[in-house]
Amino acid sequence: MRPRTGFLGTGWIGRHRMEALIAAGAVDPVAFVEPDEEAARAAQAAAPGAQHVPDLEALLDAGLDGLVIATPSAMHAEQAIAALERGVAVFCQKPLARDGAETRAVVEAARRADRLLAVDFSYRFTRAVEAIAPIVRSGELGRLFGAELVFHNAYGPDKAWFRDRVLSGGGCVIDLGIHLVDLLLWMFDFPEVQAIDSRLFAGGERLPPSPEAVEDYAMATIELAGGVVARMDCSWNHHAGRDADIRFAVFGTEGSVAVENVGGSFYDFAAYRRDGTRTQTLVEPPDDWGGKAAIDWAQRLAADNRFDERCRDMVAVADILDRIYRGN
Repeated sequence: MRPRTGFLGTGWIGRHRMEALIAAGAVDPVAFVEPDEEAARAAQAAAPGAQHVPDLEALLDAGLDGLVIATPSAMHAEQAIAALERGVAVFCQKPLARDGAETRAVVEAARRADRLLAVDFSYRFTRAVEAIAPIVRSGELGRLFGAELVFHNAYGPDKAWFRDRVLSGGGCVIDLGIHLVDLLLWMFDFPEVQAIDSRLFAGGERLPPSPEAVEDYAMATIELAGGVVARMDCSWNHHAGRDADIRFAVFGTEGSVAVENVGGSFYDFAAYRRDGTRTQTLVEPPDDWGGKAAIDWAQRLAADNRFDERCRDMVAVADILDRIYRGN
């Protein structure tokens, strides 16, 4: 039976997740909240049978099994907790919350309610990442020692709240770097992070640890238990020479693997295995991956709506972001 699902926020990304879930036949869209008239019309066209309701309370009164949240970041924790306390499972856009403390509060709410909770860490579901993950974990690359994590966006966000730290929780790190940190920890099965050294910038000026300003460029070194050292760089409005520069690579004594965006695209990714000067292409575009994390959540919800202990992963990612912002 398809989960009765509500949608809180149906702007570009919220509507995309709605359309992906409907196209996959994964949910029964019951109701949605969207204050913007144009976005609401588009959502209604995507889900003609869904009711347009005024607020979260009305959504939760609609008899939902699950709720998809795609609102500004400052609202995520409160909205997710409200839904979970009503017995409704949640799929939330990243970040789940603005810091580790808020993230823990949401995860604990899910645990108390015994309801499924997931975050849209969508890059895990690209075919390119799926191609390199088993190679990294198999030992075929020998002793692993390095990783390269890059996400430069030549444009940056177009909504003012992204650049207000109270509303966003941070800048390019919590917007883009969160995906890189999640991929790193997930790829290595969430090891202990032994050390972090980071530098944050805004408009080319160095920011202090725990800054009040929102960063537009960040670099960090992340040392994992077991000896892997990762270098992360991310930015908004970077002079990348193309729309985006996105890379995730792992280096071992017997070779390396990498995921790289193709032609500056935000959506097209290839995967490679490298040995000295030789390169083997593992995966090429196209790949319709954007809604796969949401579909995975809906399918799991249909089978079992109970709490998933893997939610601890969300806290681990949030804690590393907090450490990057602190500089240690």
